Amino acid sequence: MLQYENQVDAKQLNSLALAYMGDSVFEIYVRRHLLQSGRVRPHYLHREATHYVSAKAQCQILFSLMNDGSLTPDETAVVMRGRNAKSGTIPKNTDIQTYRYSTAFEALMGHLYLTGEEKRLEELISKAFTCVEERGGAKE
Repeated sequence: MLQYENQVDAKQLNSLALAYMGDSVFEIYVRRHLLQSGRVRPHYLHREATHYVSAKAQCQILFSLMNDGSLTPDETAVVMRGRNAKSGTIPKNTDIQTYRYSTAFEALMGHLYLTGEEKRLEELISKAFTCVEERGGAKE
């Protein structure tokens, strides 16, 4: 990763900026995970990726992480900030509550990435993959 002279203070960023970063970070992990399955047809990869990165999937992943006590109090605070962020856009394919929890999940991913907590980020992403695959959302 490129090194910058000034580090971004993730605690000072607004939740939508964290979600912006978290969206791309989670997408990269999902793409790598799918490529590891050995299938490389673009249509298949795109279709399977939606089982992980759709607002509905991210909302379900977040509820799973919260319900099983996987999140620390600090992570829960980031999630609540992300959930309460007002984006100013109206979701097209989901309801507003699902969209807000999806944004909260992405904010958490962005926060962990920007604070350099790679081990914790990957721990939660592994749980997210397990959650999706146990639901039958993606086939290996």
